[in-house]
Amino acid sequence: MKKKVIIIGGGFAGLQLVKRLDKKIFDVLLLDRLNHHQFQPLFYQVATSQIEPSSISFPLRHIFNKSKSTQIRLADVKYINPEKNELETNIGIFNYDYLIIATGCKSNFFNTTSIEQYAFTLKTTYDAIAIRNHIITVFEKILSADDQEKQYLLNLVIVGAGPTGVELAGAFAEIKRDILPKDYPGIDFSKFLIYLVEGSKYTLSNMSDLAKQASFKYLHQLGVKIITETFVKNYDGEVVILSDGEKISSSTLIWTAGVIGNKIDGLPDCCWIANNRIIVDRYNKVQGFENIYAVGDIAFMVTPKYPKGHPQVANVAINQARLLAKNILKYTKGKPLTEYEYKDLGTMATVGRNKAVVDLPFINFKGYLAWVVWMFLHLMLILSVRNKLIIFVNWAWSYFTKDSSLRLILTSTKKKFNH
Repeated sequence: MKKKVIIIGGGFAGLQLVKRLDKKIFDVLLLDRLNHHQFQPLFYQVATSQIEPSSISFPLRHIFNKSKSTQIRLADVKYINPEKNELETNIGIFNYDYLIIATGCKSNFFNTTSIEQYAFTLKTTYDAIAIRNHIITVFEKILSADDQEKQYLLNLVIVGAGPTGVELAGAFAEIKRDILPKDYPGIDFSKFLIYLVEGSKYTLSNMSDLAKQASFKYLHQLGVKIITETFVKNYDGEVVILSDGEKISSSTLIWTAGVIGNKIDGLPDCCWIANNRIIVDRYNKVQGFENIYAVGDIAFMVTPKYPKGHPQVANVAINQARLLAKNILKYTKGKPLTEYEYKDLGTMATVGRNKAVVDLPFINFKGYLAWVVWMFLHLMLILSVRNKLIIFVNWAWSYFTKDSSLRLILTSTKKKFNH
């Protein structure tokens, strides 16, 4: 009789597990709140109207429609009951032989409820669409706003200068220069100010010195106002208050400054660390359990090379999932398991047209070549050939024309826009 494996989460780790678990031995059930896998590295391009949401969103049922031993359910997991090997969800109770938690992370607002209420985040395709709708609507409002309201609308604040924040700031700076003035000739775009606020001393603080310096230089050349060693203390939807006392009137704050795990009730407190990551051993097994595992961003694994846990990046999630699929099969056959060891393949970020930084284990470089490498590797990670082609055509068109035709406001006319 086949063993039942339940995977919670259809992200990078969840997809790899479903693909690689032996369907002759396991019946697999994938649970997710959404019906699609999301390619997070390109969310910022959806938010800035460079590519369509459908280009980076992949329906789970389509991905696995040839796998008869894989079931998919849209569900919100409420509670894990390890004693009964049960999951309680909003659509019912499911039994498992093996449970794999791959729920990923959400934005961490560090208990600042006002910021959480009014800020935009960029963790889902819907978030990216919401930012796109909002930004375009803001420029429509500017055309009929008085002078006092105009600057409030023209100030854009991005919090967090990691890869997402840097890429967003660079993309907005480029559409400010090349695209929006064509659509809105009546607006003075010299007054459209893009602020990038970072708590540490540098942009891309977790990358090499070359990447830090180059990203700062690129953003400065694009006109982004970079504020480092400063935190956002509060935001009420109208005024951003910084830790140094400065106030910025703004209708738009995008929060990219940290993540916290998507916690599920049921596991004892000793399984969790402070930022809602689950403590696992070198086989991704949850502390204290023989048949519960956690992989990807939600997992906290200590190794000699990574005493503070692994970076929360796609490469870790993908490779942990691949190894876990092999180890679970070995476990059922009584064979010795293989410990996970992370091989850092590098980090990269793009700051705009012909501008990127790449850190590889053996070399760091920047500029046009880094930008080409960034594009190629991201294209290779896109799931379908069709979507690879669509994105490539969009990129090529934007590169040669410095334009796109994707600036659509997609909101219900029954609801009044309010932010």
